[in-house]
Amino acid sequence: MLETKSRIYIAGHLGVVGSALVRRFNNEAFENLICRTRQEVELTSQDAVFQLFKATSPEFVIIAAAKVGGIAANMAAPASFLLENLKIQVNILEACLRFGVTKTVFLGSSCIYPGNSTQPMPEESFMQGPLEPTNAPYAVAKISGIYLAQALHQQHGLNVISPMPCNIYGPGDHFDFERSHVVSALVRRFVEAKREHAPKVTLWGTGSARREFLHVDDLADACLFLLRHYDSPEILNIGSGIDFSIRELSELIASLVDYDGRLEWDTNKPDGMPRKLLDVTKLHQLGWQHTIDLETGLRTVLDDYHQRVQFGGPI
Repeated sequence: MLETKSRIYIAGHLGVVGSALVRRFNNEAFENLICRTRQEVELTSQDAVFQLFKATSPEFVIIAAAKVGGIAANMAAPASFLLENLKIQVNILEACLRFGVTKTVFLGSSCIYPGNSTQPMPEESFMQGPLEPTNAPYAVAKISGIYLAQALHQQHGLNVISPMPCNIYGPGDHFDFERSHVVSALVRRFVEAKREHAPKVTLWGTGSARREFLHVDDLADACLFLLRHYDSPEILNIGSGIDFSIRELSELIASLVDYDGRLEWDTNKPDGMPRKLLDVTKLHQLGWQHTIDLETGLRTVLDDYHQRVQFGGPI
């Protein structure tokens, strides 16, 4: 049973998801969070991970550590996305079994679903078609993690759940164009365009692709809810159930930044999947729904970017 005194290891606590989890658990007055930087524990090393578990004896584990990025990053380094994520997942999941962890959360991604999925995408769409090529290596790694988690449950009784979030955004994400997701990349583009009085901003694709966005603080709240109320190894979609076109997202960010230049679309660049919207019926039936609307959430990303620029933080 999860209690405020439970020992909880958050793998990847400095990332956008991990830092939100730390905020959420701290707000609930949890007393024994286990957090280690990459310099302290290299998660791609099985020996390092096993030593960590032996020394700290976590009762609950949330696997939020992953190599992540947008379309450009995935296309530039497919082997890295596949290898690093495979190693991290295998090492932590095996450690959870070996060291008797009470409950494990393996965070996946909506990219596990086929590129031609029906919309909204129900959990039953999993493995029902080919993947979207622009992020297939990352997706394959996450799919492998799901199968491993379920196999460990089936063969050894590991108590593990696998939430599948939609596109996540919020404070703590990268603003580096080589690694950033679409929201943080657009925020930086429009802030810089406004500052430099640029007459136009050129963006990838047609702007017609539709995406669902969930604020990272909502995801953290969902993870805590599921730790308390969900115990099936079957995947579970986590999202808002609302999608926007990339054009709509871009126009909203431009408005929040007060950028009045024009938007141009480079149609030689890929859109990715035409639409990615999760069917969150099962999640709603469990009793959880998101609370942060897109405009409110985007303001937190803008504030985060401005603070990093002002105080010289990492971009």
